[in-house]
Amino acid sequence: MRTLLTAALRATALGGAVLLAASTVTIRAAAQELRDEYHQAPRDTVSQEVYDGWKQYNLNCARCHGEDVLGTTIAPHLILSLKPDGPINTKELFVQTVCAGRVPKGMPAWCALGMDIPTIDKIYSYVKSRSDAKMGPGRPAVKREG
Repeated sequence: MRTLLTAALRATALGGAVLLAASTVTIRAAAQELRDEYHQAPRDTVSQEVYDGWKQYNLNCARCHGEDVLGTTIAPHLILSLKPDGPINTKELFVQTVCAGRVPKGMPAWCALGMDIPTIDKIYSYVKSRSDAKMGPGRPAVKREG
């Protein structure tokens, strides 16, 4: 009787392992099916500063300057603006422009609205990475230290 019980427990344990392995494969397949053109995995791995800049850009700038820094009919294409021959071709000029704004053109003075210089520096890091083609469009992943 004991041998029969041990055999039954082993079969159940093995069946559970097979079921667990099958479930894992099914979950992975389902995750792959969820990826479509609008839900892609991050393509670029960036520093924490650039990632934070991406977040701040999306919170504060993207509504006018467009997703992925590509510009809109409201505000310019910042990838081109930060090129060496662009109108905002230095970090100092970028920080000054964001801080003071371009009120006659509709851009608010972000420092007057409470944005601090370290946040503007992070946004610059992200926009400059895009301008220098060091990262592509879309959400980046954070490079983990260690």
